[in-house]
Amino acid sequence: MASEPHSLPVPRSPRDLRLPSWTPVAAGLLLLAIPTLINMARQSWTSEAGTHQPIVLATGLWLLYHNGLDLRRAHRGAGDWRASVLLVIGWVVYAFGRAYGFLFLEGAALFGLFVVILYLFLGWAEVRKQAFPLFYLAFAVPVPGYAIGWVTRPLQALVSWASTGIAGAAGYPVARQGVSIFVAQYQLLVEDACSGLNSLIGLIAISLFYIYVVHRSSWRHALLLTAFVIPIAIFVNILRVTVIILIVYYFGDEVAQGIMHATTGMVLFGLALAAVFFLDWLLSLRWRKPRHG
Repeated sequence: MASEPHSLPVPRSPRDLRLPSWTPVAAGLLLLAIPTLINMARQSWTSEAGTHQPIVLATGLWLLYHNGLDLRRAHRGAGDWRASVLLVIGWVVYAFGRAYGFLFLEGAALFGLFVVILYLFLGWAEVRKQAFPLFYLAFAVPVPGYAIGWVTRPLQALVSWASTGIAGAAGYPVARQGVSIFVAQYQLLVEDACSGLNSLIGLIAISLFYIYVVHRSSWRHALLLTAFVIPIAIFVNILRVTVIILIVYYFGDEVAQGIMHATTGMVLFGLALAAVFFLDWLLSLRWRKPRHG
């Protein structure tokens, strides 16, 4: 029997051994991202308003991969002077935010640099394809506390009015003046007691992730479910403040502002997510129901 010749491995050319063209840029972006992520972990992720941010960051990167983002197709294009200007602006904003401790500017500039770099190496068509994952990743940028307060101020008034109305109708000695709630001999501010509204951004982000993954092909279902997210969040926060009023009445303000306050926030955030999932189930039953006639 004749022996078959063994094929020798073909040596790889120096061109095959070269690193991709985007490697130095990715390394530079990573050097910017590491200190920013450390700052976010210390200043934002430990607060109620920022607990969703590491979840959004991890799931957002997964969405990019799941949506077909492949850096191996990256190539250095002819260049776009407008993108180059945006890179310079993003770098200046990042340096300013980092130097003066503006975490929002630092995070927003880093996100903007990431999007512009994707455009430069993959093109506008790929950026449009990744529109939702990039929009979702923007929820990982820490929002300033004053901005959250400005947006949620009308909601705080609504929540304080509704919760005192519920407690008063149940016979508890409560009164309201603006966003201040008086419970027997205690006084509490809705800005503090209703800080669960800070989790509104996190609830919207995680709900959007669920809706996109599960109902990506059904825009009617997705839009209808999205429209219910904010009303669910408001209802849950009304329930939260009502529970805190009862805790203050029975156990005192110190207990309510301690561990029970954090516990009610976590439990009711989970309840809000469960309500979104339950509503999704009801809508699915309604649209899967066969029509007669």
